[in-house]
Amino acid sequence: MFSRPYWLDRRCDAPEQFLAVGWVHDRLYSVIFEVREDAEGEILHLVALWKSTKEEIRLYEENS
Repeated sequence: MFSRPYWLDRRCDAPEQFLAVGWVHDRLYSVIFEVREDAEGEILHLVALWKSTKEEIRLYEENS
């Protein structure tokens, strides 16, 4: 998903959480992930993944 263009929106600050909309094969998907850190560095933690809604597709098309 992150190897192709995607749309990203910050959802909340604690923990640092984001919504990303991007391509998986030939369909747009949405994912919520958190940015965490440990002794070895930054970690992306997957919270949820689903097929993008019409609204998320519209946001992707307008912003990416």
